[in-house]
Amino acid sequence: MVDNTPTTHTGIVPLTPHYLEGLNEEQMEAVQTTEGPLLVLAAAGTGKTRVITTRVAHILSQNLAASHQILAVTFTNKAANEIKKRANQLAHTNVNKMPFLGTFHSVCTSILRRHAERVDLRPNFDILDAEEATRLAKQTIEAFDIDIKKWPPRLLTHHIDQWKNNGFTPDTLPEKEGALFANGKGKPIYAFYQKRLKTLNACDFGDLLLECFRLFQENIDILQQYQDTIRYVMVDEYQDTNTIQYMWLRLLVNKSTHAQGPNICCVGDDDQSIYAWRGAQVQNILSFPQHFPNTKIIRLQRNYRSDAHILHAASHLISHNTQRHNKTLQPNGEDGEKVTVSEFYNDDAEARAICEDIYSAIKQNNISAEEIAILVRSASQMRILEEKLVLFSLDYRIIGGPRFYERAEIRDAIAYLKVISNPSLDIALERIINVPARGIGKKSLQRMQHYAHNQGISLYEAAIKFIETDEISGKARAGLTHLLRYMQTWTKAKSTMSHDQLLEMVLEDVGYTDMLRHDKHPKALTKLDNLKELSRGMTDFGSLEEYLDHISLMTENDTQVTDEKITLMTMHAAKGTEFDIVFLPGWEQGLFPHQRSINDSEGNGGGLEEERRLAYVALTRARKQAHISHVQNRFLHNKVHNYLPSWFLDELPQAHIINKHCNDYNQYAKNLDETHAISHTTSMQFNIGQRIFHTKYGYGYIQNIDRDKLAIDFEKAGPKLVLADYIQIA
Repeated sequence: MVDNTPTTHTGIVPLTPHYLEGLNEEQMEAVQTTEGPLLVLAAAGTGKTRVITTRVAHILSQNLAASHQILAVTFTNKAANEIKKRANQLAHTNVNKMPFLGTFHSVCTSILRRHAERVDLRPNFDILDAEEATRLAKQTIEAFDIDIKKWPPRLLTHHIDQWKNNGFTPDTLPEKEGALFANGKGKPIYAFYQKRLKTLNACDFGDLLLECFRLFQENIDILQQYQDTIRYVMVDEYQDTNTIQYMWLRLLVNKSTHAQGPNICCVGDDDQSIYAWRGAQVQNILSFPQHFPNTKIIRLQRNYRSDAHILHAASHLISHNTQRHNKTLQPNGEDGEKVTVSEFYNDDAEARAICEDIYSAIKQNNISAEEIAILVRSASQMRILEEKLVLFSLDYRIIGGPRFYERAEIRDAIAYLKVISNPSLDIALERIINVPARGIGKKSLQRMQHYAHNQGISLYEAAIKFIETDEISGKARAGLTHLLRYMQTWTKAKSTMSHDQLLEMVLEDVGYTDMLRHDKHPKALTKLDNLKELSRGMTDFGSLEEYLDHISLMTENDTQVTDEKITLMTMHAAKGTEFDIVFLPGWEQGLFPHQRSINDSEGNGGGLEEERRLAYVALTRARKQAHISHVQNRFLHNKVHNYLPSWFLDELPQAHIINKHCNDYNQYAKNLDETHAISHTTSMQFNIGQRIFHTKYGYGYIQNIDRDKLAIDFEKAGPKLVLADYIQIA
């Protein structure tokens, strides 16, 4: 029976409720410490999610707050749903109605929709995906008559995203930041981009935090409303927060009059901060005690995932970082197998050995394929691994490849839905205005765009004007007229028809399904199936706008993996996953740690420390076996590179690793290389003194031949040693 007696000022209850059973001492303390600022340092595999969910259940069960008085933010919808599901089971109460439980972006979206007018938006504003934001950036660059090849749209969206992550509006953007794009024009370009977003009644992903922060900062009455409502704040994966997320949280908890400070609990692990390139600031978690005086720090160090040898290897490696909170992973089970480290002659031998080990694990040891992963530092490593996986008839999946919502037919269908929800969204209308083809060519579209920009109206309004006049004629006029009539019909049907039925009607009306039915391409039927799957997935949402918000806020880690296949992914994508057996190829100096981190322009080793954190994350994905490998020669970017072993290998504790000998694989690779080199040079019949051409260095004369390597004196580049594969006889 749950004890509902009042808590003490420390928040610790006198009896042990059922939901606290099974927690270790540190977990129990983290759950029951409810008052004042709390930093829970949760090392890999130490039960972080259990602490968060139990803490929510504890606050609700002890009547410390109602469900609408708790703000709990995560980085993925999957994590938010897991917290909701587990807290429901533990608290025996309805947690589903927690309005402030979700990702940073979803919580900010719901707040913005309630107060959209205060930030110059309408409540039905749209959220641009990455492709739509890039298209808007392209239009912005063209409006400034800037060379799009020299200053590409994706570079602009990258800078704008970073500026928003750091809390900069066009008015507050520092001059040195504005100088990063188009020779100092970054600031006016950013301002133009933001103005266009307002015209479109849209936000990009970065706006969701920035505009919500601006809403609170410029509207004290609204800020106080939320400060008075929210009594407890919890943040998952705090090491991944960026500047604007930190500033937003500070505003929300700034009013606290509690003697110990605000009731903010942040859970995370500085040793797993690996997203600086996305704007994450590891200093947020490192400086938490300075940001929130009287902070209590609780360390979760008992690992429930990996065997002891893996944990000791990972802990010893990460101890070489200087910018971290001290903690050490403590094993909770068997010693298990030592971490293996293997050296190979080249990446072909490495990939072959990995696939043979996987084949043996599956066929001889009955290990499930879904319990095996290959984690690489760079996606460029995947090609040779994929070749060998196919050679060995091993089924695999690549995590981080094109996702369901990124497919062209899905984007088309969603664009139609977005136009129905928000006709002012030019980006969506531009995508579907001639899909399927209805005679509206590029010139007609450009004329309407130009008119819309000059008049300060949306493309939809410009299209209506064109139909009302003689500005457009022929097939284009007929096609546009039909589309606008359909849009009026769909808008009316939106209030009376379920959104999945609405989508089916739209695709039939415009002939999209007929277009695919008559398409003889093998993938056409798959596209039809994808559209049916899209329609089925809409039924769980109460409104079209709710559904569009859901897919706009989907993150790459929300993808569910169910079929039994080997997983191939980057180390960055692997965070939050775990497998029985993990292969870690490519631990070479310059690849891992990456050359950029070695060069670390800041000179403080920050980049190198993040690479070491990435190695720590990769190692701790393994439950039972971790296999590291490195090569002497790797073929990357159409060139063979010679590598030295990674520094990180020297930082692994010898007592917990075993060096695996791979002589058979290496001899095979050397023989293969030699055979190829001899056959190639023989077939090409190169001769000393012969004039040749190289695509990079130009014309030159052969000075010496060493199997597949040629010493050439180039007419402009001077003496070079190059591979015969890249030489043509002049």
